[in-house]
Amino acid sequence: MLEEIKNFKFENMKLLDKYILKQVIEMFIMGVLVFTSIIFASDTFMTLIKQIAKYGIPFKIALILVILSLPSIFVMTIPMGVLLSTVMTLNKLSLASELTVMRACGIGFNRIAKPVFIFATIMCFASFFINETIVPVMTKQSKDLALWAFCQKNIPEGKHDFTFQEVNEDRSLKRLFYVESCEDKQFNNVTVLDMSKPDAIHVLQAQSGGSSPKGWIFNNGIVYTIADGGKILNATYFGKTIAQFGVNLKKELKRNVANEHNFPQLCLFIARNKNLEYRTDLIISLFDKLALPLTTIVLVLIGVPLAITPPRVRYNRGFLFSILIIFAYYLIRALSLSFGEAGTLNPFIAAFLPNIILTIVGTYLYYRKVFTIT
Repeated sequence: MLEEIKNFKFENMKLLDKYILKQVIEMFIMGVLVFTSIIFASDTFMTLIKQIAKYGIPFKIALILVILSLPSIFVMTIPMGVLLSTVMTLNKLSLASELTVMRACGIGFNRIAKPVFIFATIMCFASFFINETIVPVMTKQSKDLALWAFCQKNIPEGKHDFTFQEVNEDRSLKRLFYVESCEDKQFNNVTVLDMSKPDAIHVLQAQSGGSSPKGWIFNNGIVYTIADGGKILNATYFGKTIAQFGVNLKKELKRNVANEHNFPQLCLFIARNKNLEYRTDLIISLFDKLALPLTTIVLVLIGVPLAITPPRVRYNRGFLFSILIIFAYYLIRALSLSFGEAGTLNPFIAAFLPNIILTIVGTYLYYRKVFTIT
């Protein structure tokens, strides 16, 4: 008889878990879509517009860059979606007096919140997995595509005996190209007057050439080094050589270096490049790869007690609470990362400070509103 009662309770708890999880997952999907749209409209889209305007990247390429940036946005919005689904679901159950009925049946808030924490933990690992596997690949492809599109726009198609120039960031002349013919964005018999070096002028003659994400590529040619007086100082033959673009997009994209590497790769990159001017930023990004997924669980810890609505309240405060918590978290995060990049905070503290603060607040609220009345 006792065994049958235990089995009955177990089956009922499984049904309760499924009931809560179903609502949490539905709200989570809606939350991720909403927050992804907001971030895309306010940040990603504006960044792409600036790239199109500044570097002349075609709209079709810009659209592909948007798609490639989506996984990194999902990593940011997964914690938001989990928080929104937690608060909205539990607040809805509280308003409908379903939480009261559950407690009357002897089910405590700790047990009610169990499927929510399980879901948050799964999403924590999912966020880490996406950030470690998909984001680096997409970021690298995005950067290569942006660089390729930038240099491609300078190459006329289907012309013969033409010239075009490449300028520096200050709009001064860097290279002057003469091309005998161009087919499929590939040069034939190209001559380049290269003034990128301050000490001498270089004249490059190549059988063929083109562009790649790394820069201009020239094949089978010779480079003459000419002094100011016109004297040829040196002549060097080459099979293949690469020249960097006039506008250094790598400087624009240096913030993507961390996203191009997973955690072990970034550790190795930092160890091998000890003199990088933005090394501190990379160390912060390294720790942030661990801190950001953990935010999913931390936000649930603070969201569960805030979702429990007093009996006198008759409206759903879930969305408002979610927005306020998210705003507070990302404000603390922005300040913490800024202080870390300025050298005021230790990189580890800079990455984990938002989680530490919200964990302390969440633990206090959870103890007062959930644990003590369970």
